[in-house]
Amino acid sequence: MRMASTVHRLLQSIWILAVAAVCLLNALLNAPSTRALPIFARQTGQSCVACHAGGQFPELTPYGRMFKLNGYTFGERTVPVAVMATLDLTKTRVNHDASGNIISPKDGLPIFDAASIFLAGKITDRIGAFTQFTYSNYDHQGADGRWIGHWASDNMDFRYVDRIIGDANDLILGTTLHNNPTMQDVWNSTPAWSYPYVSSSTSTVGAPQFLPIIEGSLAQQVVGAGGYVYWNRTIYAELSFYSTADGIWSFMSKGNKAGDPNHPQIYLRGQNPYWRLALTHDWGPHSVMVGTFGLNVNVYPNDVNSFPNFNQGVTRYRDIGFDAQYQYLLEPNTFTAQARFIRENISDPNNLVFGDSAAASLKSLRLKLSYIYQARYGVSLSFFNITGSPDSAAYAASANFSPATQGWTPEIFWIPVQNIRIGLQYTHFTKYLGARSNYDGHGRNASDNDTLFLYLWAAYW
Repeated sequence: MRMASTVHRLLQSIWILAVAAVCLLNALLNAPSTRALPIFARQTGQSCVACHAGGQFPELTPYGRMFKLNGYTFGERTVPVAVMATLDLTKTRVNHDASGNIISPKDGLPIFDAASIFLAGKITDRIGAFTQFTYSNYDHQGADGRWIGHWASDNMDFRYVDRIIGDANDLILGTTLHNNPTMQDVWNSTPAWSYPYVSSSTSTVGAPQFLPIIEGSLAQQVVGAGGYVYWNRTIYAELSFYSTADGIWSFMSKGNKAGDPNHPQIYLRGQNPYWRLALTHDWGPHSVMVGTFGLNVNVYPNDVNSFPNFNQGVTRYRDIGFDAQYQYLLEPNTFTAQARFIRENISDPNNLVFGDSAAASLKSLRLKLSYIYQARYGVSLSFFNITGSPDSAAYAASANFSPATQGWTPEIFWIPVQNIRIGLQYTHFTKYLGARSNYDGHGRNASDNDTLFLYLWAAYW
């Protein structure tokens, strides 16, 4: 009876989300065509497929990468405003702990997840910007158990670019000011814009719990300034430096502040370097890239009240990554393969994070394949594997004190119009926090965290 009731509630929730999707889709299909194009498509006069591989935003094509590298300045200035929203439903295989307590309160329920507003596009012939502000509808729960929403800065990127074209040379010289390491990159194999492109915000178990710091911990916490060159569409090189996004830069971390237990500000010591080198080649419908990148960052600890403690030293993270991407773009077929490996060496001499050792390591591997037919029907398959040094303080939730997590994410999706996507993901864990079974010492298995995720992702301009 309990299983039948659970299935009934899940089917009912999916039906509600499907009805909402149909209503939204109908509104989009009947909107004026000029408003159905995104900011950049309106600016350039190109369709979304020109910039996004098979129409799968945010994955970029060679043209989309050149548009970004040229500072978002192609085309003519236009109305620089757009909005985006996600509706979704998450279902965890086992949504209770060993004591019977619910893990994710919104599990199995359709929700309006988040909405973003964008201000972006060409400012002058050499200056352009991309800015995003996001409202999370189910950000956290208050003391009374009610959900609280939250407005915050999201990805931001301001660019000044000059392009020098000669008989034998095509050189792009650019500067960037941004607030998320690797969001300035133009390949979807680096962390900020990598797969999965959309995921649940309410599930606490549907993703790896520990990742290298470059894979998101500093997002919207820092300000990065740097310069890059791209020579003959072959060699890309960048050097940037990161510091805390406070003071005059606090607009880039709006929504995070010292003393906020739900959104504490991360403080860095000094200027922290990031480097990037990539070799690229395009021929016919093919495009390939192999690259490497790295980040050295020194992080102050926060105290129990979420205020920074500048007197205990820092934890030093040294991330080195290698990535590659291949694309085949020829109507009606779009194929993309991506690979990324990151090794993080951690020095923690004052045991601010790690309790068993003053040194540790963390490794992250992500592989992804996707195929899209007629810029409308798509499938993806991703594999992830996290390994690292065991530690009783950093990974206390694991009975083995290990961050090791491994799994697969297959996905199917449909793009009925250029600016809307409906998808279904399933994340299957073959290992979680160091073990396949009983990873927490209380009988929970890795596969208990398997997560079904149904979403509708739409943008409107």
